[in-house]
Amino acid sequence: MTPTLEPPGGESLSVLFEREGLPRFDLPEPLLSVYGGGLGFHRPRLIANFVASLDGVVALPGEGDSGQVVSGKSDADRFVMGMLRACADAVIVGAGTFRRSPGHLWHPEAIYPKGAAWFAEARRRLGLTEHPKLVLVTASGAIDAGAPAARDAVIVTGRAGERRLRASLPEGAELIVLGAEGVDPGALVAMLRERGLALLLTEGGPSFLAELLAAGLVDELFLTSSPKVFGRFANDGRKSLVDGRDLAGAALALAGVRRHGSHLFLRYVTDRGA
Repeated sequence: MTPTLEPPGGESLSVLFEREGLPRFDLPEPLLSVYGGGLGFHRPRLIANFVASLDGVVALPGEGDSGQVVSGKSDADRFVMGMLRACADAVIVGAGTFRRSPGHLWHPEAIYPKGAAWFAEARRRLGLTEHPKLVLVTASGAIDAGAPAARDAVIVTGRAGERRLRASLPEGAELIVLGAEGVDPGALVAMLRERGLALLLTEGGPSFLAELLAAGLVDELFLTSSPKVFGRFANDGRKSLVDGRDLAGAALALAGVRRHGSHLFLRYVTDRGA
């Protein structure tokens, strides 16, 4: 029996605006129906995906998963995350994001289990591996190398991180050293492209996104606008979309807007992506 795909909350995403001429992948019809139309990308491409509150909060202090709190546990947001992961060759996360989700696997079905069969079919049609490769970036090496997701990950670090991680590297993981202290984002992306990982997706966090944007490496930004307001006060540990860099008002172009309930799903293209 062919599995069905029930839309999040019984409602598919509706398209409010979409730029003409965007690429379209050969994705299964149930995914297209729930997403409200086609999805695709030029290759190579580096895509960022985040959820932000109306007042711009992306990350909250503490140990939990900020994204689920900020999104209000939106099923539609989780579905879109699954769609993007299903299209990606690799998912890149920073150490902070990794530490906040110790048991998570960065697979499409891990974030939206109801779409598992169709995400798998999408990857089959696109000629991709069963799961996107997890690329974990940690300058210091201060991560739990025994976490489930680390077992098959590409862990990218500096010399200090190498000394910390080499003895505890799990079977199946690969350790790559790029730089003496930190990890140069340009060298990171170039290394992944040389390995044939052309469509890269990053899900966080704000400091890592700042480095990628400052280096001019991001082609597209998918931003879920959540109908939440958190507020800010001095030294509260709450972070906005970009943290630690002055980007001097860099402009992005709107490529798409979708709606699900009171959530908006925005797609932007950078000057590089255009």
